[in-house]
Amino acid sequence: MKIQKMKIQKIILSLAILSIVALPALTMAQVGGSPPAISYDITELGNVIVSKVWIVFTVLAIIMFVFAGILFLTANGAPEKVASARSAFLWGVVGIVVGILAYTIISVVTSLVQ
Repeated sequence: MKIQKMKIQKIILSLAILSIVALPALTMAQVGGSPPAISYDITELGNVIVSKVWIVFTVLAIIMFVFAGILFLTANGAPEKVASARSAFLWGVVGIVVGILAYTIISVVTSLVQ
């Protein structure tokens, strides 16, 4: 029991470290050309911020579902572990719904400002 919990913790820690290491490389990657010009338009700034936050949100959502899947796989039919995995999956879905609603609200406000 304790050994399985330690294995799950190691997997979670490994995924967290991998995401921390991979995110800067993914966000700083450029195909080529010159860096984007500085713009002082507030709507453009909002769009850039929203697009960057959306990438981070997507990565976190994928990590959450992978975590829930690992919990399901390691539950071995134990009811409390299955309930914990279902809870993690449910909160992942809730997080995605909240993220989509936030993106929608920002899009509506941005279109009203323009």
